[in-house]
Amino acid sequence: MPVISAQLTRSGPMPSPEHLVGQLLAGETLLEDTPDHVLEVVGVLESYGEVLDAYSINLIYQAEQQFLNPFPIFKFFDGDLNLAKLWRHLNHDRINFEYAEYCMKAMLWHGTGGLDAYLDSPAFARDCAVIIGRKRRRDPLLALLDPLAPSFLPELIRTAATVHALGQFWRVMSDLFLDLARAEREGQVRSIAAVVAFIQQGLVAAAALPITYGVSVAGEHHWILPPEASLTFLVDVALPYVEAVFLRGMPFFGTVSFNAQAEQISPDQGRFAYGALYADPLPTMGAGIPPSLLMQDMYRHLPEALHRWYLKRGRGEGDIHVKICRSFQKSMFCVTNATVNGTMPHPLDSSDPEQQAANRAHAQAWAARLCVARTDCLEGENPVLA
Repeated sequence: MPVISAQLTRSGPMPSPEHLVGQLLAGETLLEDTPDHVLEVVGVLESYGEVLDAYSINLIYQAEQQFLNPFPIFKFFDGDLNLAKLWRHLNHDRINFEYAEYCMKAMLWHGTGGLDAYLDSPAFARDCAVIIGRKRRRDPLLALLDPLAPSFLPELIRTAATVHALGQFWRVMSDLFLDLARAEREGQVRSIAAVVAFIQQGLVAAAALPITYGVSVAGEHHWILPPEASLTFLVDVALPYVEAVFLRGMPFFGTVSFNAQAEQISPDQGRFAYGALYADPLPTMGAGIPPSLLMQDMYRHLPEALHRWYLKRGRGEGDIHVKICRSFQKSMFCVTNATVNGTMPHPLDSSDPEQQAANRAHAQAWAARLCVARTDCLEGENPVLA
């Protein structure tokens, strides 16, 4: 069955798989190297870094302080509930966390990589049983729910583990994107190639960071993702995140209707193509639509230089969320570019035929998926659409 592509808009030509393979093997960037693209990507990643800072803090708070809470109605307050903050929350003067939840659910549902493998392991099941046993003795509601729905509490723990791991991942990415913006202001980053290299170096530097997670139950510490599980940042969380969020994703409610009976949604999750690299830049600003809310959060943190650049194009403020969405998509191609480069099996300048073949196979596997993504956004600005 072919990958279903549900894109609605186009703004330029689509490079072929062969062209993408050539770019990757030549060490070229997927996104065209222009001053405007540098301004867009660095600026939008800086605003995204600010949003990810809030996401990371909140997700780690949820996993540690709202653990096994069936009704976490104040989970977005980070433990700081007061009247002023509640008023701002009710007036939407806040970071929206719907996109963070969408990403977490995508990782949980698609379930790829080492994190998901550990969550399916007997060791994880044993730890869940011990934790649930201790929680049941102190929580009558959980004591009632567990026998009625034996899979419910283990699934909540599985979700909490994914939430915490994603919070750790975004902690690294927030710092990386904010460091990138500082490096650009200091003149260390002046090209898209330098942007990709900076992100690649950051990913490689963080690759071996351990991913662990534990909770306190009745005053006793219990591991959920223990050190002996040997989970690490790049292989067990970052790459599954790229797979689940950049590539596979899930269709958003309230934007486009899909007919599953007509196979507009593939029954094979591995062939999903609804991730950030495939999405149409159409933030409708409708209630509860994750990408629209993310663009609003990023709008609140836009660097002034990028904001001025947007105001000179299109309809000024009138379509600024769509502009942010397009810039964000370009930046995600840069992050993907850094991921592909960082996981290349061998150096690109290798003269060994076997190593060259391995690199080509790696590039071809990525190109086969990227060639049907929104690669029409990779070239310079289309003056007709500007």
